[in-house]
Amino acid sequence: MFSVDKQSLQSLSALALFTFAFLGSEFFFDSRIGLLISAEGVVGAQAMILGASVVGFLAYAPISKLAGGRRALRAVEAVGAIAALVTIAVAESALAMQIAGCIAFFLLGSLGAEAHWSMARAFEGSPSLAKGAGAAYAAGILLQFLSNQFVPAGMADAAVLCVGVAALAVFAAAGEHDGESAGQAAADSSQQTAPGGAKTAIRAVWLLALVVLLACMFSTLDNVVTLANAQGSISVETWPRLFLAASGLAAGVLFDIRERRYMGFIMFAVTVLSTISILAVEAGASPVIGLIVFYVSSGFFVTFFTTTFLQLAPRMRTPQLWAGMGRAANNLCAFTVSGVSMMLTQSGIAAVMIASLILFVLVSVAFIGAGLFRLPSTVGEREAIQAGLAAAAAPTPEEMQAEFISRSGLTPREEEVLRAVTADERPLKQVADDLGISLRMVQRHLTSIYSKTDTQTRAGLTRAFFGK
Repeated sequence: MFSVDKQSLQSLSALALFTFAFLGSEFFFDSRIGLLISAEGVVGAQAMILGASVVGFLAYAPISKLAGGRRALRAVEAVGAIAALVTIAVAESALAMQIAGCIAFFLLGSLGAEAHWSMARAFEGSPSLAKGAGAAYAAGILLQFLSNQFVPAGMADAAVLCVGVAALAVFAAAGEHDGESAGQAAADSSQQTAPGGAKTAIRAVWLLALVVLLACMFSTLDNVVTLANAQGSISVETWPRLFLAASGLAAGVLFDIRERRYMGFIMFAVTVLSTISILAVEAGASPVIGLIVFYVSSGFFVTFFTTTFLQLAPRMRTPQLWAGMGRAANNLCAFTVSGVSMMLTQSGIAAVMIASLILFVLVSVAFIGAGLFRLPSTVGEREAIQAGLAAAAAPTPEEMQAEFISRSGLTPREEEVLRAVTADERPLKQVADDLGISLRMVQRHLTSIYSKTDTQTRAGLTRAFFGK
């Protein structure tokens, strides 16, 4: 599907391991704390750890800068996250689990920001960026699926997650350049990449708004799934996860068509499908069908916001902050609207229908504001435009000849002789007669012209004068 070098493979591995560790730890936390509190309480507890992960994402850039971005920082974060996961596994109080969960997800957020920034550096300008994002997401989901299928719950599950966190830290640190820190690499990239300016900043704001609005739409369904899982009516760790992996891969392939020209249109179509599925499920459609649509749409959504901000980050003034901003915005929305969405889900079909339609209108506006309904130019089109601009900026033949005369330091009479002898192949005697001077004078001027223009023959002088 696409070729990768060592740096790209390391960044893909880091992002896949982040997806596995983050989603696996989220499910592990929900399962553990669900033994001590109500199903509704699990949703609130989950919102708290997601909020902590947002802080971790946003804190990555300043912490790396202060710490010099040393690889040791990744090791400290990994050790802290592992200790917090072990605490979740052995804690007997909900408060202890909640505190440990917030610590774990703060550190996972920081590690995730490093994984996203590594991916943005490795795939900058790549036509396979969406495929890479989709493949990393699918790999992480498959790892979580296999873990849930074959690893017993409890300490064994925690041990696998701890191994995943350690591997994430290793691959994230491997993305740092030899002999320089991640903070230094980020600073260098920021200086070498020309910022996109006001238009890019405005587009970034619209994209953030779009991700938040889409996350609100998916958060409601996610809370339904979380609540049903906590109540034991469904099991989200089994086959539905395969739809997430498949949809992530499919999204990557579809998004990358014609250099991601149609990514916005495809995501909008998925949004329409998701809106319909919300209304259908609330109206009494089979929960299994709704679950399938939700997971398929979620895979597209994650690949969309990951690709969008990985693509945008290098053009921002603080690229290492923006690389993972899609994931941070998604988690922030899940943290802030969990209570509202839970009440909405329990308020009946009328409330869900009105809220879904309002969200759909706002999402449509955000799609337009972010410019996702405008087709970007392809490489061929950009090359044609550049060729046209270069041709328009190229000097005219008259300008090139004037520059040749000025550079050679020819006198006005030498310029006359030059133009006369290069205009055609007339004999020098006729040139002399036309200019009203003697043949000897024409020959003397021509000798001087040869010397000043570093030419030796009339034919060579003609080629140099006309730039042939």
